[in-house]
Amino acid sequence: MEITVQQVIDALKYVDDPDLKKDLVTLNMIKDVVVNGKNISFTVVLTTPACPMKDMIHNACMNAILHYVDKEAAVKINMTATVTSKKEKDETTLRDVKNIIAIASGKGGVGKSTIAANLALGLAKQGAKVGLVDADIYGPSQHIMFGVERDMPGPAEFNGQKKMSPVISYGVKINSIGFLAGPNQAIALRGPMATKALSQLFYDTVWGELDYLIVDLPPGTGDIQISLCSQVPLTGAVIVCTPQAVALSDARKGIALFQLPQTNIPILGLVENMAWFTPEELPNSKYYIFGKEGVKELAEELQVPLLAQIPLVQSVREASDIGRPAVMQDNTAQALIFMELAQNVAQQVAIRNAGLVEA
Repeated sequence: MEITVQQVIDALKYVDDPDLKKDLVTLNMIKDVVVNGKNISFTVVLTTPACPMKDMIHNACMNAILHYVDKEAAVKINMTATVTSKKEKDETTLRDVKNIIAIASGKGGVGKSTIAANLALGLAKQGAKVGLVDADIYGPSQHIMFGVERDMPGPAEFNGQKKMSPVISYGVKINSIGFLAGPNQAIALRGPMATKALSQLFYDTVWGELDYLIVDLPPGTGDIQISLCSQVPLTGAVIVCTPQAVALSDARKGIALFQLPQTNIPILGLVENMAWFTPEELPNSKYYIFGKEGVKELAEELQVPLLAQIPLVQSVREASDIGRPAVMQDNTAQALIFMELAQNVAQQVAIRNAGLVEA
């Protein structure tokens, strides 16, 4: 009996997206079904190229065809992705940016900028179009972490107005006030000027098409954070914290800022940085220098995802210092943790955009 396209579609109705809790056909994720005898091909359009469930969905589709259509079918599945967005279209330079994600912390020294850099690169390595705004106006560091201290944004035009083109490093588009200030120059800006500088980084930069724009915020709950929430259409925020009690106390304040009625920014999840220390000579040992699982417990209390627990590793610091973040060191334990972090963040963005979680 000849196989039909409808049989293939009907079979794929038995395959659910694990995050969105509906079948792939209903979600309009199945495209270009072609049947030629026992040869069947189709495309699955995921919600992000960094989908952690990619292999699971591929295998489920294969099994559905073999079980419900023909066990002798030759199945070719093309896995692709179109990143989802709930951001309204506007006529600013953020027009073609789908998702803007703030990386925040309640206090300094918890590794927020390192997390932001590796998250951006982790998403880019998995096929997403990524940009990064270094919004840490008083202590910019991304130009150092990406090895582009000597670069400068170029000229660009948008709707007939003169703008900046971002610096590109490892495929990530970057802008930072660090490009404009010398290494020994203090960035002395009062609140209104700092807010204006922040606005220029976003709206005077021609970003082009981006799936994710990562924002490295300064620590705390000051002018920059408040201005960001009011001026920029954020998809959500990721909170970085170490497990110690002092850091957790400050993290709670950072979370509370995003949850104020006038801001109301979704918390995509928490990252526990410096979760433990493992010496090279004792690879099976874990020393909980800053406390144990404090951020994990906070995530459970607040009922938000724990996106990653990242150990304190000397090579991560060294990688940032030489301008090649740790996620670029393929197949190391540190790189794999950051790749998983990127997948988890992309997953939470897709869930939010599907309206499955209340802000």
